[in-house]
Amino acid sequence: MPTDPSAIRTLANAVTVSRLLVSPLLFAMIPNDKFGSWVATALWFVLCMSDLVDGNLARKYGTTRSGAFLDPLADKVLVLGAMFTLVSHGVFSVWPVALIAAREIAVSVYRVFAGAKGVSMPASRTAKIKTLSQQLAVGFALLPVTATDFTYTWMITLWLAVGLTVLSGAQYALRAFPINSKGK
Repeated sequence: MPTDPSAIRTLANAVTVSRLLVSPLLFAMIPNDKFGSWVATALWFVLCMSDLVDGNLARKYGTTRSGAFLDPLADKVLVLGAMFTLVSHGVFSVWPVALIAAREIAVSVYRVFAGAKGVSMPASRTAKIKTLSQQLAVGFALLPVTATDFTYTWMITLWLAVGLTVLSGAQYALRAFPINSKGK
């Protein structure tokens, strides 16, 4: 039986809200050094996988307006919270994280205004790959092996995430403000 699009209490939303509520625990578990943590990596993996779980549940039982709002919010809280925690611990530089945060805030604000006008802004393929690259950058920075001995893995992945973040932001901007090719 499909879910009512106006429903709030759904299994998919429960998974999403759980991800939001557990995120601060992850941030507290991120070590205050550059050696990584197996426990933080495991929790990061579980939280990232829960995004796939709630997406599958939403597709199976039906999407909701609340889920369309909560899922991207949970993604942003999780990724940006972890990235800013890594910045505060001297692992990530502030500039790539600031660029990522600026795009995430701009697209979120646009989605709110577009949603108020009844316009749906589903995530593009580029945006989904962007989110994965952000998750991998954090994951590699937390994983003890890559955090200490193979730092280039998270550095390259972080800058790849920045590039994809800028690209997907430009794609949203082009959709929001289409260029009139007829010169009007």
